[in-house]
Amino acid sequence: MIESENLHQEEIIKELCLCNGLSYEIVGKEGSNASKLEMFFSGYPRIVGLSLFPNLTSLTIVAQDIKEISGLETCVLLKELWIAECCIEKIGGLQECRNLEKLYLYYNKISKIENLDRLIKLQVLWLNHNMIKNIEGLQTLKNLNDLNLAGNLISIIGRCLDINEQLEKLNLSGNQICSFKDLTNLTRLPHLRDLCLNDPQYKTNPVCLLCNYSTHVLYHLPCLQRLDTFDVSAKQIKELADTTAMKKIMYYNMRIKTVQRHLNEDLEKLNDRKCKLQKLPEERIKLFSFVKKNLERELAELKGSGKGHSDRFNNNKLTEVEKPKNHETVTEDPTLHQKILTKLNALSERVTFWNKKLDEIEAIYRIEVKQKKKSHGLLIPFLLIELETVGNIHFEEGTRSDDWFNSCYELILSRFCTWDFRTYGVTGVKVKRVIKVNNRILRLKFEEKFQKFLDHESMHDSETYRKMLECLFYVFDPEVMVKKKHLLQILEKGFKESETSKLPLRKEAVILANSLSLCECPRIEFLQQKYKDEKKNSLEHELFRHGILLITKVFLGQSVQAREQEVINQANYPMVNSVFVPRKYLLNSIVGQRNCDCGFRQCKWFVFDHDLVLPEYIVEFEYITVVKAHSLFSSFNNVIPEESKKISEGSILSQDLKVDDDVMKMEPKIKPQAKLISLDDKTILSLAKTNIYSHIVSLNLHGNSLSKLRDLSKLTGLRKLNISFNEFTCLDDVYHLYNLEYLDASHNHVITLEGFRGLMKLKHLDLSWNQLKKSGDEINVLCKHTTSLLTLNIQHNPWQKPATLRLSVIGRLKTLTHLDGHLISEEETTAAMKFITGTKITQLSILRHSSTKEERPRILSIWPSAKILTQISKFGPHLHLNGNWHLKITALNLDGQHLFEITNLEKLENLKWASFSNNNLTKMEGLESCINLEELTLDGNCISKIEGISKLTKLTRLSINNNLLTGLEKHVFDNLLHLHSLSLENNRITSLSGLQKTVSLIELYISNNYIALNQEIYNLKGLCNLVILDVYGNIIVWNQENYRLFVIFHLPELKALDGISIEPPETESAKDLFGGRLTSDMITERQGHSNFSQMQELNWTSSSIRTVDLIPVDQFRNVSNVNLQNNNLTSFSGLIYLPNVKVLCLNYNHIESIMPRLKPQTHLTNRQLLYQKVPSSGYGQQGTSKINRDTMSSENLPPIMHSLEVLHLGYNGICNLIQLQLNRLRNLKFLFLQGNEISQVEGLDNLAVLQELVVDHNRIRAFNDSAFAKPSSLLALHLEENRLRELNKLQPLVKLEKLFLGYNKIQDITELEKLDVISTLRELTVYGNPICRKMLHRHVLIFRLPNLQMLDGIPVNSEDRVKAEFHFSELQAKKNTFIPVTNSPMDGGSFCPMKASPIKITNVILPGGFSHYLGPDFTLTPEVEDKKDKNTGILTSNPRSIHAEIAFRQLRGINLSPNLLSHPNIASPTAQMYQSNQNEGRIPGSNFSRSNRM
Repeated sequence: MIESENLHQEEIIKELCLCNGLSYEIVGKEGSNASKLEMFFSGYPRIVGLSLFPNLTSLTIVAQDIKEISGLETCVLLKELWIAECCIEKIGGLQECRNLEKLYLYYNKISKIENLDRLIKLQVLWLNHNMIKNIEGLQTLKNLNDLNLAGNLISIIGRCLDINEQLEKLNLSGNQICSFKDLTNLTRLPHLRDLCLNDPQYKTNPVCLLCNYSTHVLYHLPCLQRLDTFDVSAKQIKELADTTAMKKIMYYNMRIKTVQRHLNEDLEKLNDRKCKLQKLPEERIKLFSFVKKNLERELAELKGSGKGHSDRFNNNKLTEVEKPKNHETVTEDPTLHQKILTKLNALSERVTFWNKKLDEIEAIYRIEVKQKKKSHGLLIPFLLIELETVGNIHFEEGTRSDDWFNSCYELILSRFCTWDFRTYGVTGVKVKRVIKVNNRILRLKFEEKFQKFLDHESMHDSETYRKMLECLFYVFDPEVMVKKKHLLQILEKGFKESETSKLPLRKEAVILANSLSLCECPRIEFLQQKYKDEKKNSLEHELFRHGILLITKVFLGQSVQAREQEVINQANYPMVNSVFVPRKYLLNSIVGQRNCDCGFRQCKWFVFDHDLVLPEYIVEFEYITVVKAHSLFSSFNNVIPEESKKISEGSILSQDLKVDDDVMKMEPKIKPQAKLISLDDKTILSLAKTNIYSHIVSLNLHGNSLSKLRDLSKLTGLRKLNISFNEFTCLDDVYHLYNLEYLDASHNHVITLEGFRGLMKLKHLDLSWNQLKKSGDEINVLCKHTTSLLTLNIQHNPWQKPATLRLSVIGRLKTLTHLDGHLISEEETTAAMKFITGTKITQLSILRHSSTKEERPRILSIWPSAKILTQISKFGPHLHLNGNWHLKITALNLDGQHLFEITNLEKLENLKWASFSNNNLTKMEGLESCINLEELTLDGNCISKIEGISKLTKLTRLSINNNLLTGLEKHVFDNLLHLHSLSLENNRITSLSGLQKTVSLIELYISNNYIALNQEIYNLKGLCNLVILDVYGNIIVWNQENYRLFVIFHLPELKALDGISIEPPETESAKDLFGGRLTSDMITERQGHSNFSQMQELNWTSSSIRTVDLIPVDQFRNVSNVNLQNNNLTSFSGLIYLPNVKVLCLNYNHIESIMPRLKPQTHLTNRQLLYQKVPSSGYGQQGTSKINRDTMSSENLPPIMHSLEVLHLGYNGICNLIQLQLNRLRNLKFLFLQGNEISQVEGLDNLAVLQELVVDHNRIRAFNDSAFAKPSSLLALHLEENRLRELNKLQPLVKLEKLFLGYNKIQDITELEKLDVISTLRELTVYGNPICRKMLHRHVLIFRLPNLQMLDGIPVNSEDRVKAEFHFSELQAKKNTFIPVTNSPMDGGSFCPMKASPIKITNVILPGGFSHYLGPDFTLTPEVEDKKDKNTGILTSNPRSIHAEIAFRQLRGINLSPNLLSHPNIASPTAQMYQSNQNEGRIPGSNFSRSNRM
């Protein structure tokens, strides 16, 4: 047989040689020299003849019909082997090829990786285009650096490649990998540089179709140089991936914190409710305890009266009141004694009853808490799944506004039948929450398979297929509680991998139902039976009330009814997709008579293809039952009244309260004693019935109002002391009572045991019903100073860590036999000792909870790095320890170890990540030497102060949530220049001032603290990197109106606030609402203090201010000068409430009225609607409507701003002076209205003391009757650059001294002659009027106005007057030689010559007296240019007289430079408007002499 085999092989070789043109003999002789052999394109059914080539190092066989690998036994030197495009079904025959470095087996039919364990030198392995389902069999290939498994059937990577750490190149394209989480397994390949999952030559892996695929891979594998054949080595690509991942982590961290916060809020509400319910039982217990202790005192005195009777009567100090009482007590001893005992027993029973009620409330509270936590329990895992899958699995909570929510609700109600549930007392179902599941991965699978069905059918039938889609409920195993883990698995991976049930059917098919009863009734029955068997009568059985439904989208395909007596599996139903069983076959018992036909439609379904069942909605529901649920919000509402007074007759406890009253009325009734407020020697001796301190053995001070005990140390013999029901806050007066054995300090207000010392014989201590909180501190005091304690009662104190309190006390106070009235068992002692041992940091605990990983794992998770690292790779005590083991530790996770202090970390110099959450730490100490610390978590401790971290300069993340922090010390964060994330939620912090220098901060969580003031937000304005802020649950949230917009406005870089992203419309609204609002806070921020009472000036120009809201106004009472020029004010706003403002400058605003105008709602713009939300002082003050206000005489409006004397309203676009309501400013002396659109001087009648009015550069044509209707006190009137043609109605200006009329339209000399009526006029300008071009008006005016001292800026001297008189007399003389002008007015004596030669003035020489016009105080210095260049270019190429410009610029407070005077065509720099003058208390122009001011 073997010979014939060899002959056959020889023939094959000969044929091969012939085909290739080779001599068989030569091959036989020289074959040993060949090192490389290749075979292509010929029939080679088996590998034969290789014995002729013993020294082969490379063998290539391509496209042959080879079924197995064989004949390589002699090729021991083989380094490279190609057997490609053949028909190999199994890897084998390579055992002797131990030097093999490269193996290429692509394009074969291999289904399993095996038999490679001896090829330890293998570096390259190509198995692409095979039928491999699992990655396996590579454990020994530690040198493998190139692995190609593309084009196979691999769906899971898992941990199979962990051992191949040298892997550099990996191709997994064209497989069925669909999970991002699975890809993270590749992070354990440190040398991976080239990864292919989406090679264009192959089909796409489902995972590559998911959103953020590239980002996910590049974040987790930062060392990759190539991904999917693309070069990704650029630094920017990696940074982009990192940034995106960091943003995702920050976002989900914020979302998770929001969920936790909502849960805490709900639990807080439950706790508040519990406290209210416990109030009545607690009050009853306190009352009975008080009476009990009174009776006990009486009983003690009664027992002592026999022997002490004679002593007491001989005591001369006894009062008259005491004698008969003592006598009475003695006579009625036996009966009274019995009565007291009876009443004491009755009181004890009532205390027990009410204690039981307290326990009941506590039990119900715990069940409610459990249910709340369960309800919230899925939300955080959902968010974590979203983060891990980078949003490809997304959960959305529905509300009534969502159509899909309502559809789910209706679906559940339609599939709920009351008949099915009536035996359980269920009458209805209430949906509490619906969560939509968007699983992109499962949806793609579902749609792909569904599409295949559609493709197989014609278009006509595809519609039929669509009708086979159904919504069904998933049937959970009734005997297994719906475990969170199981549900999450289904939602993440579908039904295929999640079936762990004992039921055999579940592996074959997914079980579904179209009825609520088919899903739920088995579960309810199972739970009821379970509790019945266990004979539990607790409230736990009510948990069946709450349930979870999983609604799935199902493709039923070809479906048949199940055959009886036949197992439902694919083998028995080969041609169908699903099988259904009607309800009638499912129930053994005969269903009672029904009034509905639901039973006929109800079915259970078995779907064989798991991928065709898509989880879509999770529904949390509650059954509505006949018997109301036990709930803190329902049952006890009636059981325990909110206030004991409101007891209804039907109340369950009214009978018990009646019993209480009967017990209280029992004999003997003890009369209340007078309460002692202080204790002195006399009182002590009186109470003790003795004269000698050392004889006092027992002292009962119960039921007084004592807060201090003095000189007790004198009572050296004292053994028993009762100070219950007093006002003690500490027990520092109880010290050095060396013989004290019994102390009752219950029912006080004790907050600390500090100072409690020297009580070495104390055996019984009662500290119940006090205010003790810090368990660690108080236990330490007891350990040190009460070494003989046997019984201790510490119930009803607000302890910070109540869960571990009992174990802590038993473990530390080793002499105790009873705690809180319960005997301490041996088991408890053992457990306590074990507990105490675990509360110290030891070498063993460090090793057990630490990691030595150098790098933080690149995992999309929000958990602390210490937690992640210690879960992934623990140091482990089994490792061999060398001397430097502590230097290797980088992560330490000691969460929940009940630590009281941090110790023994001095040597952990390289510790980077540490977590000490949920311990009993009271101080931040013991971390000083861990200078490389980057992350520190101290959540859930009892820390009250941040300290000891100034040296931790590398710290990037710090979390101290759920502690007792009261503030942030000023310089504690100054050195933490890398701090990115700070979380201080659920503390008692009142100020953020300590955070001003944390400039690198990106995330700040400080919700549920005591931050109350708006100014606190200003402390964060310097944090330009801050993008996430959570201040929810602080007082500021409800104190500050529009709080959210307020914060958004002041911190413009924020991206999220209080767990909600900030949208662009919100930013706009914030700008509208708070932009341009001058507030006290803004002034505080600029000044650095809030002491406004010292302010005299308020200068806030060019800041886009729209409203002024200075609160409280009385703090600004000393402000006298206000400059708000160049803003956006439309009214005086809140300025009207500043009581002492004298000078107000509002030039360059948009003032329409002193008071804001109220428009009808329909005409309001969005911006104006927002204004109404702002409680700005100026808004809403005036009640009259627009029509009434406009028509109403402003005289009737009450005066305001009584101190205002100088008002600047230049360049405001004012056109209506009546609407401006200036009449209300009754004490105004100087009014500047230049540069507006005024056409009529009106609405100034009531300004009785107005001395100067500036209306230059307006549109005034003439004066109407009301302009100067009353005799006026005006001294100066500026009317330059208007459109005046006539000068009528000026008679009331009886005191006017200065009148400026330059650059108007006055053409007729007769108009100037009308100035005769103003006899007081001393200064006048008329240059720039047409009249000046027609004739020499100067002589006429000098002649007509005898008091005139200055005309057109030139002084009038005696010589001028002589000339004027001469000129006028000449005119008179010529009168006869001229013909009078027709229609010329004769009364004024004005004449027009017939032939007057026209005069054209081409130049003006400034006379020497010009400086007199400017005034003695005028300085010629260039000033800083105004920001908005509003004045630039006014003088450029202007032909008009320089005098007008001088006056005009004076008005605007502009100094003129000498250059300007010499070069009138050059624009001058503008000057700062606001300069206060201390002497005059006025602005612009105060520096000019009054004679020249405009």
